[in-house]
Amino acid sequence: MNPITRQEFLQRTAMAGAAVLLSSLESLALTTPDKKLRVALIGCGSVSNRYIPHLQTSPLIEIVSLCDIKYDRALGQNKQYNVNAATYPHIDKMLAGVPFDLMVTTTDMQEHEHLNRQALMAGKHVWSEKPMANTYDAGRALYGLAKSKKLRIWGAPAVVNSPQFAFMSKTIQEGKLGKLSCAHAHYGHLGPTWSAFFYEKGGGSLPDLGVYNLATLTGLLGPAKSVIAMTSIVTPERTVDDKGKIKVEAEDNAHVVMYHGNGVLSHVQCGFNYFDPYGHEGKGQNSHTITVWGRDGNMGLVGYDWAPFGVDLATSYTEPPVRYVEDPGTYVWQQGATVISESLVNHVEPRINAEHALHVLEVIEAARASSATGKKIMLKSKFPWPLF
Repeated sequence: MNPITRQEFLQRTAMAGAAVLLSSLESLALTTPDKKLRVALIGCGSVSNRYIPHLQTSPLIEIVSLCDIKYDRALGQNKQYNVNAATYPHIDKMLAGVPFDLMVTTTDMQEHEHLNRQALMAGKHVWSEKPMANTYDAGRALYGLAKSKKLRIWGAPAVVNSPQFAFMSKTIQEGKLGKLSCAHAHYGHLGPTWSAFFYEKGGGSLPDLGVYNLATLTGLLGPAKSVIAMTSIVTPERTVDDKGKIKVEAEDNAHVVMYHGNGVLSHVQCGFNYFDPYGHEGKGQNSHTITVWGRDGNMGLVGYDWAPFGVDLATSYTEPPVRYVEDPGTYVWQQGATVISESLVNHVEPRINAEHALHVLEVIEAARASSATGKKIMLKSKFPWPLF
C-alpha cells in the first residue's frame, strides 16, 4: 500500500465529504419544483429586519411562513415587508402548517438548539443564527441528526463569504506573508439594550461578538488545536428594554488565545464595554480590526469582518501598505440564509461549512472552560481547510 501525504489525505477526505453533501443536494431537487425553495423564518425580532428583505431579493426563494411567540411581531413583519406568508405563534403550529423546505432561526440564541432539533426531526433543512446549539456536543448531535435524515444544517456567521476574506486567505495560501506567526482580532461595543438574552446564561459577548473573529481567524489560519482564555463581567447589572434591570450572568469581556499548529498563535478580544466612536455598525471605520503577521509581510482588515471595507497589505520596508478589495461586492452579514438556500436549489456546495461553525462553538466552550479552570483546553473538532 502506497503511503499518502497529509495534504493528499485531507484532499481525499474533503472530496468524499463533498460527494455525500452533493448527494443530499441532488435529492432536494425532487422536492423543490420550479427551482424555488420554500422558507419559514422563526424569530421576528430585530435580526429579521435584515434577513427578510435579503431573502426577498432572491428569485429562487419564497418565504411561506413567519413565526414568533410574540405573535404580533410575526404579523407586523408580514405586513411591513409585504411577505404574504402564513403566520404562527409557535413552532409546533408552523411545522404542522404550510409546507416548507428550510427553517431560518433568528430567535434568542438560547432557543436555537431545541428549535433546530424540532425542525430537523420534522424533515426540514436549517439555517441557524449563531450559535446553532448551546454546547458543542449538542451541536454535533444536531449535525449527526441532519446527516441521518439526509438533511442539511448550517450556522452563522457567513464571514468566509466576503471578498476581503477571500483575498486574505489566498494571500496566506500563496505565501506572500512568508512563515506565519500570529494574528489579532477585536470586536466590541457598549452592549445591546433591546433584549436580556445577551446577558443571561447561554448568552455573552463570545457567541454574539467574538464568534465573528473566531470564525475569521480559524478560517484563515486553520482549526485551533488548543485554547487558553480569560473572561469576566465588567458591568454586573444592565437595564434592557424587555426586562428592565437584570443581573448579568454571561461574560461581557473576553480574551481568547488559540494555537493553530506550526507555531501560529492568534488572539481575539471582544466585549460589551468598549467605547467605539464608530458605534455598533462600524460605519466609517478606517482602522484594522484583524491583523495577520508573517516573516515577509502583514495585512490588516479594514472595518469589522462582518462589514469589511478593504485589506491593507504590507510586504516592503520602504513602500507603504497597499489597500485591496475596497468594493464589498454583494457581501452582507445577513446573506447566509439566502446563499445556502440558493445552493440547495442550484446543487452547489456553499463555502459556509457546518463543521466550521461547530468548531467555533467548541472554541467558545473551551474559552469558558479555560477561564474557569485556569488551564489550556485541547480541542477535538476540525473542518475542511483551507477554504480556498
